[in-house]
Amino acid sequence: MFLAWNEIMKNKLRFILIIGVLMLVSYLVFFLSGLATGLKDLNREAVDKWEADGIILTEESDRSLSQSSLDLDNEKDVDAKETAVLGQINAIARAGDKKTNIALFGIRKDEFLMPNIEEGTAFSKKNEVIASDALKDDGFKIGDTLQLSSSEEKLKIVGFTNQSRFNAAPVLYGDLDTFKEVKFGKAQNPNMKDQINAIVVRGDIKNSVSNSELEGVEIETFIENLPGYTEQNLTLTFMIYFLFIISSVIVAIFLYVLTVQKISMFGLMKAQGISNLYLAKSVIAQTFILAFLGVFVGFILTLITGKFLPSEVPVSFDIVTMILYGVILIIVAILGAVFSVFTIFKIDPLKAIGG
Repeated sequence: MFLAWNEIMKNKLRFILIIGVLMLVSYLVFFLSGLATGLKDLNREAVDKWEADGIILTEESDRSLSQSSLDLDNEKDVDAKETAVLGQINAIARAGDKKTNIALFGIRKDEFLMPNIEEGTAFSKKNEVIASDALKDDGFKIGDTLQLSSSEEKLKIVGFTNQSRFNAAPVLYGDLDTFKEVKFGKAQNPNMKDQINAIVVRGDIKNSVSNSELEGVEIETFIENLPGYTEQNLTLTFMIYFLFIISSVIVAIFLYVLTVQKISMFGLMKAQGISNLYLAKSVIAQTFILAFLGVFVGFILTLITGKFLPSEVPVSFDIVTMILYGVILIIVAILGAVFSVFTIFKIDPLKAIGG
């Protein structure tokens, strides 16, 4: 360790460049991990809020909430610890010059899908809704009247709840009558008056459905089938993995070049009786110091950046995940140093010093 640190102190500029490169790579890894977490939350916040174990959809819906169509009578086909009915429709909401995509959830007030109220009150009659606090960022407030693109109905925001987005859209919670009139209009077909999209379940769902036309889906499986959710996560994950590989290659190239430049010095040290193991430990220790400093600075810069990002940027930093990725970056950097160690082992002391 002494030899490694002493060389770093004598060649500060050279090693600062290596630290800088590792810092930039780790900064990008941490930021991508935060982006991946933030985008996940955009899709699943409202579903996580249910604290449910599964959801009952129609067999033909391909596990898509919007494509599923059930009747309230289907509740009797579900045998579970606790159930709650759910109607869902996507739309564009307007209030004056403000406009945004929303997901409307039709629920029963006395069931567990009812959200917590952070501000305002709960809905008490038809066409009153509780809105996700994400709408505040777009300028919406309590008392606003919303005109939906898919309906002539007008909805009034009476309260706000936190962390309620579904498939990246802020959620509006209203009663089932509100959902039916938004979806079907006032002149509803009698056959559609009891139509919903799903039944959400708490408890074991494996043997909870007695109707062959219905399918019980675990919550995680349901989330993974949300449009674009899996593809988005895989893309960002592969980017992070490639950055790990790039990091190890960068370190390997830098240290190999430095090792080649110091062949005569290593040869002289070996001629003086210094073992290969000692020199290898020195290179590994030096790599650890460089990688740790680069990752640590990248970690701090990422957290600082997060404090100044606007709310529109979907970034959410998970400290545990960031620490895990930081450890992986240090490990792959050390693995990249192995090439330099092999080079040291092959050095012939006599040839290195010109003998």
